[in-house]
Amino acid sequence: MTVNSGSPGWYLRRLSRMGPREVGGRAGDAVRRRRWRSARPDGPSVTGARFTALLPAGTIGAVPSDAAKRLVAEADRLLAGHAEYFGVDRDDLADPDWWYDPKTGRRAPWGYAFDVPYRNEDAVGDIKQIWELSRHQYLTVLAAAYAVTGNERYAERVAEHLRSWWAGNAPLRGVHWTSGIELGIRLLSWVWIRRLLDGWPGAAALFEDNPVALRQIWHHQRWLAAFPSRGSSANNHVVAEAAGQFAAACAFGWFPSSARWRADSLRSLEVQLRNNTFDSGLNRELATEYHGLVLELGLAAVAEADAAGVPVPASIRQVLLRMTDALAAVVDNRLRPPRQGDADDGHGLVVDGEGTDRWASLLATGDAVFGRLAWWPAVTGTDVRTPLLAALIRPYAENGTAPDVSRPESRPAHFADAGMTILRGPGEIWCRCDGGPHGFLSIAAHAHADALSVEVRHDGVDVLADPGTYCYHGQPEWRQYFRSTLGHNTLQLDGGDQSVSGGPFLWTRHARSRVLAVDTSGTSPTSDTSDTSDRGTVRWCAEHDGYQRSVHRRRVELTAASQELRVVDEVRGPRRAVRLAFHLGPAIAADLVGNRAQLTWIRDGEDRSAALDLPGQLSWRAHRGESDPPLGWYSPGFGRKEPTTTLVGTGFADGAAGFTTVLRFRG
Repeated sequence: MTVNSGSPGWYLRRLSRMGPREVGGRAGDAVRRRRWRSARPDGPSVTGARFTALLPAGTIGAVPSDAAKRLVAEADRLLAGHAEYFGVDRDDLADPDWWYDPKTGRRAPWGYAFDVPYRNEDAVGDIKQIWELSRHQYLTVLAAAYAVTGNERYAERVAEHLRSWWAGNAPLRGVHWTSGIELGIRLLSWVWIRRLLDGWPGAAALFEDNPVALRQIWHHQRWLAAFPSRGSSANNHVVAEAAGQFAAACAFGWFPSSARWRADSLRSLEVQLRNNTFDSGLNRELATEYHGLVLELGLAAVAEADAAGVPVPASIRQVLLRMTDALAAVVDNRLRPPRQGDADDGHGLVVDGEGTDRWASLLATGDAVFGRLAWWPAVTGTDVRTPLLAALIRPYAENGTAPDVSRPESRPAHFADAGMTILRGPGEIWCRCDGGPHGFLSIAAHAHADALSVEVRHDGVDVLADPGTYCYHGQPEWRQYFRSTLGHNTLQLDGGDQSVSGGPFLWTRHARSRVLAVDTSGTSPTSDTSDTSDRGTVRWCAEHDGYQRSVHRRRVELTAASQELRVVDEVRGPRRAVRLAFHLGPAIAADLVGNRAQLTWIRDGEDRSAALDLPGQLSWRAHRGESDPPLGWYSPGFGRKEPTTTLVGTGFADGAAGFTTVLRFRG
């Protein structure tokens, strides 16, 4: 099925969300693309280039043995040609076809890059499947395995695949030259590949002494300098573009334009990190995985700056510090952050094997670079990336930058600018309440229609779950479902979404939410926000105006003594048809009788249970794994989905008493 983001109607809706400056910039881009069609210079000749951005002596020896073992196991699978991307198992990576999509069996067409209709799955295939391999992050894993073991098999495979890619993807030809985020992340991978292969006899011949590699590196940077993401598209993409450009200009600073590219990209990175981050430290896209991506990219960029001795504006380190503290604040007791907004499994730098906890790794790096605060959760896992980054990044207290950021003395629970509140209770009860903006910038590309939704976990297990994302391109009915109001733990009126979608990455009307009251201190006079297990009741209340002529207001209360979560929904306005949805996590079994659901699950070999009392004014039904239309699904990662139970209550709201839902956990 053809994705509808390439239709004339979509382009008109997209244009309507741009300002004059963005329209002018995109018009200039269009002119430049036409000019570049027939003008593809070879790039400047380079002689005497040397790679000096090396890891300090002893860095590899600091990699924990269990992390190294996971890395080598992953590298061995890659050597055998095996990997899994977005739910698709591949066994063809010994000699990959760079333009092939294994999910649809299609190959992207050859031609001038800006003529490739990459949004059209019928013509190209699943673009995420094609692009992911060419981020070359599996090659950073192989290069890291070489650095850890000294086994030249890993280095030789890296060299073989890079030469294959460079030969098959000439500058400005084909699908891998259509998106700046891909070029930026690929450059960052190449920097780390060269660094990790240092010591292999063929490293210089592969990079600085290789005219083909030099031409590719130069064209990547020329492209990024010419076509930055603009205006309503200046989200995580522009951070990736700037970070990759800056990393390459620092580590591969061999070209006449390197100094200019370095200065321009650093300036862009400084501006865009601030623009993409709330003062509280949460990412403005309100999509948690992009918080992780932007933080990884920012840390990698600072590593290159410190390795090259390039001064970095204080605000860059300060934003990354706030982001790290915010991440530490919002994770549950198992170090899982919220499942909010879009998620596509994107990473900034990959040097670890399967089984490494991404969020624990980021917190470990934050500890090494910024220093952990007393309220931070403990991190017990290990990873390869932390000692590598920490070896390059100067610790915050030693980098000569005045620490102007006031760090929280206790664990924050309410992030007013982002509209996120975390309620915590006994038995490791964790509840996220969403009362924030719909999304970032005029198109809110990665937002979901999830205003006032809740997400509830018990000891890290999803009980009332955010279903996730599943897909971006090619399956519009599934993209629509996973972004929809019905696809979240909130209330739907008259069968419509709170915000109006104009396409897969476009919202034309945004619901406006506001938090009315928050009490995360409970009733204990000695309580603080770092622990709620022995407190009384914590509360949150918010409303939104996404339904014309009506206002949806929701109150949430979590009481420690009874381990009880109470949710009260009110609809203020005329009589409306209501659907109230609660999505259960995939580990939860549900027995629905009338308006009561008995929930059971197993955690660490122990039986757990809860009772969910649903509003009696509504008629309740359990849905599981339905496809026409979609309902009752959970996406554990991009490209993957599994059936789960969704409880939907239908009826009417007519200004009478609200709808009360009570979730009681059992000890």
